[in-house]
Amino acid sequence: MRAVIQRVKRASVKAGEMEATIGPGLMVLVGLEEGDTEATCEWAATKIASLRVFEDGDGKMNLGLSDIGGEILAISQFTLAGSIVKGRRPSFDRAMNPEAARILFRHFLELLKVQYAQVKSGFFQEHMEVELVNDGPVTFILER
Repeated sequence: MRAVIQRVKRASVKAGEMEATIGPGLMVLVGLEEGDTEATCEWAATKIASLRVFEDGDGKMNLGLSDIGGEILAISQFTLAGSIVKGRRPSFDRAMNPEAARILFRHFLELLKVQYAQVKSGFFQEHMEVELVNDGPVTFILER
């Protein structure tokens, strides 16, 4: 699993008439790879929900989502499992097949909601428009 986690002032995702929007919080792009399991999702959900990446009164990253009343916008992003090391076209050999990834991403969302209730999501296997205002910028990459 690869996840790109961005601290945002706001973020939204749109696919046709479907839309999800959050205010301050975290936008999480998730790429599922062959070998990822429910245990991988549990580890990632716990890690993401408990991150302290928001500034306290002293300007230090000591606050978590619940401290600021933030939200999470989680979006499945197949291309995170791609490799551009060889050639000029990306290789998706390590990407999980769509059927398995759909099930595992839903499981990840459920686990994330158990850890932190304020979770919205993108739209699996849809062409989406994603907008965000990165706060900082603050961006982390989570890999397992």
